Amino acid sequence: MRKESKTFTHVEPAEPSAGLFDRIILAIKREQELQNKRRLLFSFFSLLIISISAVPFSWTVLAEQVKSSGILYFISAALNNLSNFMVFGRDFGLALLESLPILGIILFTINIALALFTLRLFLHKKQFLFKYLGRNLKMA
Repeated sequence: MRKESKTFTHVEPAEPSAGLFDRIILAIKREQELQNKRRLLFSFFSLLIISISAVPFSWTVLAEQVKSSGILYFISAALNNLSNFMVFGRDFGLALLESLPILGIILFTINIALALFTLRLFLHKKQFLFKYLGRNLKMA
C-alpha cells in the first residue's frame, strides 16, 4: 500500500512579477512594428525596382514618339529660320503643340516622378533600413 504524500499542498502557485504582462505586451508591439517596417521596406524596394526598370521602356516610347511626331523638324526649322518663326510664330507654335508626343511625355514624367518619390521616401525612412539591418546582423 502506498501512501500519497501531500508535501506540496501548502505551496501556492507562483505569481508572475508585476511588470511581466507589460513586458510581454511591449515585446508584441515591438514585433508588430518590426513586421510593419519590413513590409514598408519591401514595398519601397519593389516600387523602386519596378519604377527604375520601367525607365528604359518609357524613354524608348518617348524617343520613338518624338521621332515619328516631327517635332524635331519643327524645332530645327525654327532655329534655322528665326525671321520666319517670328512672323508666323502663332501658327508655328500651334503646329508645334499639335505634334507633341503627349502620351510619351506623360508616361515618362509619371515614371520618373514615381521613381523620385519612392527614392525620396526610401531615403526619408532610411533609419528603418539601418535599424533593421543592424538587428539582423547582430542576430546572425
